[in-house]
Amino acid sequence: MLNDAANLETILNAFTEMVASKVAARLAGGGREGGKMAKRLLTVEEAATYLGRTKEAVQHLLAAGKLPVVKSDRRVFLDVRDLDVWIEQNKLQ
Repeated sequence: MLNDAANLETILNAFTEMVASKVAARLAGGGREGGKMAKRLLTVEEAATYLGRTKEAVQHLLAAGKLPVVKSDRRVFLDVRDLDVWIEQNKLQ
């Protein structure tokens, strides 16, 4: 019984990692997916989802100057490439 639970957990963990990887790849994009161009510029809300943070946490990063922004009139966007750089810079070795 315990072995079955461990096997199920292993399978669920593998499945979860696979789904997360596919979602991250689609969000990162850069190429065509399903006939559509992947978005390079994200809203604050989309960037929060991409980073796995709250909207407020991303707004604090912006206010602190830790993430560059792309402004169009009053609208604020974040470049997916800048988010990827921030992720790499904040990885612990």
